[in-house]
Amino acid sequence: MNKTGFVYHSDYLTHLTGLGHPERPERLESIINFLESNGLMKKLIRIEPVKAEIEWVREIHAQQYINHVIAACEKGDIFIDSMDTGICKNSYEVALLAAGGCIKASDAVMEGIVNNVFCAIRPPGHHAEKDKAMGFCIFNNVAILARYLQKRHYIKKILIIDWDVHHGNGTQNAFYDDDSVFYFSIHQFPHYPGTGSESETGNGLGEGYTMNVPVSTGHGDKDYMRIFKEILKPAALRFNPDFVLISAGFDSHLNDPLSGINVSESGFDGITRIVKEIAKECSSGRIISVLEGGYDLNGLARSVNAHILTLME
Repeated sequence: MNKTGFVYHSDYLTHLTGLGHPERPERLESIINFLESNGLMKKLIRIEPVKAEIEWVREIHAQQYINHVIAACEKGDIFIDSMDTGICKNSYEVALLAAGGCIKASDAVMEGIVNNVFCAIRPPGHHAEKDKAMGFCIFNNVAILARYLQKRHYIKKILIIDWDVHHGNGTQNAFYDDDSVFYFSIHQFPHYPGTGSESETGNGLGEGYTMNVPVSTGHGDKDYMRIFKEILKPAALRFNPDFVLISAGFDSHLNDPLSGINVSESGFDGITRIVKEIAKECSSGRIISVLEGGYDLNGLARSVNAHILTLME
């Protein structure tokens, strides 16, 4: 069995987004409670997060934007940049802790402590742009992690697989002209944020290193399995990454209130297996999976459970 790490901190619950907001602390509570109730948590190697150093956040985000986040939280603003991105006084520090949790996960993998990691963090990150918060996201955790791996651990080529139901515009834009990061996204389309058409394939040196597979309402397990086997896997093997990152959004679950996609827990198990095949062949099995969306609490907890069980095999 793989040694699977698990990143979590109770401070992630102190990022408060407002009454009735989908991206709420109960999301993580549901995951933790489920993993503890079935005994799985005891089998995971806990990785204690620390706040990311600003130099790593600056790899993806402008200093002016970082200052903007600090100021908004200090003022006690309840939104930042868009009405869907709720914040509180703690949100800047928690966002640093989320990015830092991913960084600590990568250190644990590179030091051989674990084979792979699931990061149960919030706020999520894949919509966050260089200079703008949006879509519940403040700092782009996966993008920051990718640059950290490249610059601290000298990883050359990184594959990012984004299966959140919403297109990861921020992650795509961070690497759009970069041939060292292959960004793959499967997402409901048309849907928020409106990006992610098949024609978006990269620019300059990055041409061909972005791959979007938009799917329409009603797609489910069989569709996702086919796309991962027939489209993602051949492209990933050609790229031959040294490390695999997952933007693991579970809002494509069939019960999720923010999507029209019908993936089940079995479906998440299936696509995780294909990602593991890619990582085993190309990157010594190295995978870090980072929580993005997922807003039906029961569906989220059960899907994360299925995902982690497969990572552990």
